[in-house]
Amino acid sequence: MIDGVEVYPLRPHEDERGWFMELMRSSNLPKPVKQSNLVFSRQGVIRGLHYHERGQSDLFACLSGMVRIVVLDRETGETFTLDIGDDNPVTVFVPGIHAHGYEALTDSLFLYHVTEEYDPADPDEREIAWDDSRVKHLWSTKSPILSSRDEAAAS
Repeated sequence: MIDGVEVYPLRPHEDERGWFMELMRSSNLPKPVKQSNLVFSRQGVIRGLHYHERGQSDLFACLSGMVRIVVLDRETGETFTLDIGDDNPVTVFVPGIHAHGYEALTDSLFLYHVTEEYDPADPDEREIAWDDSRVKHLWSTKSPILSSRDEAAAS
């Protein structure tokens, strides 16, 4: 496992009303969460790879559907991947120094808690192409739907 990457199982507590699940516990994280983001992605979307030089870290959770998390240790070239969501209810903590992204394996609702607030005037986001040779083989799609920013990183 890449240094600093953590996987936390999510355990539903069920009764006749439905279920309850603890999603995040601050005491598990090395830094406090400062912002939460919710994203809907259509099947075939890849978001990333991104990394943060000033140290923003992320806690990923797929609330509906399935996504594939991909992490690249930029120094060692080591990779980590895990499919999370309906069939594998876990959260994944990724230190922001590692390049990270995800692929929507189905239409998905994705939540990520971050340890820094986003500053549009000075964003701490850098890109590595989704099809970088160190990670290209980890995705299920060969022709993803990309943002213009992620597409430019692949050029």
